[in-house]
Amino acid sequence: MAIRKNMVVRPSQVLDGEIKESQPRLAVLIDADNAQPSIIEGLMSEIAKFGVASVKRIYGDWTSPRLAGWKEVLLQYSIQPIQQFSYTTGKNATDNAMIIDAMDLLYTNRFDGFCLVSSDSDFTRLASRIREEGITVYGFGEKKTPQAFVSACDKFIYTEVLRAKDDISQPVNKKTTRELKMDTRLVNLLRGAVDAGSDDIGWANLAVVGRNISNQSPDFDPRNYGYKKLKELIRATDLFEIEERAGVDGQSRVVFVKDKRKKLSD
Repeated sequence: MAIRKNMVVRPSQVLDGEIKESQPRLAVLIDADNAQPSIIEGLMSEIAKFGVASVKRIYGDWTSPRLAGWKEVLLQYSIQPIQQFSYTTGKNATDNAMIIDAMDLLYTNRFDGFCLVSSDSDFTRLASRIREEGITVYGFGEKKTPQAFVSACDKFIYTEVLRAKDDISQPVNKKTTRELKMDTRLVNLLRGAVDAGSDDIGWANLAVVGRNISNQSPDFDPRNYGYKKLKELIRATDLFEIEERAGVDGQSRVVFVKDKRKKLSD
């Protein structure tokens, strides 16, 4: 196997003289004071899409009864609790401990990405600092999360879409076509992403569209609108044509989308 330029090779990746590709190694850091245990199953499933959670730590004052719900799931998901006493009212010792640990882990150069689970804006600078090192940052928090923290991450996922199925306290309702069309920010985001990735006649590869959207809006997620996939959301807007074509291997299918206005202007 050829070594890619700037590729970091760890000893564990070398076997019998051959370099083996491995999944991205992730450090998962959870602020127990600003996250709910009901998200844990969905959270770990989501993180698995991005890589392997090599480190899983959760921070809080474990002497407090408020964290009882978290205690029940720590062992099941092999998450290491980090004790941080609240010595002084109004001082967020938990945040400080999590930030210090994150920087220590960053300087080991062992991780390809960090998953910061919190709705607290105090982690905005931490996310920015990690990204300055060329490391991907995935943020997870509630919709109340300040925009500054959301924008500081490469990708931000609202935890409302990760809650256990039996937790109906904050359901995500599927938006109707009319509601989607009235969402100016969504419509402009989709049209802009399609236009940026389109060919001379207006067709854009859906994968390219998705990447363009993520680059512009870290918190974009079709599930925020009640749809599992980007294709389903785009189809529901009734603003785009959708076409499936055979892939280069002749067996896979590749999805392309086109703004319906393009057809009218041709």
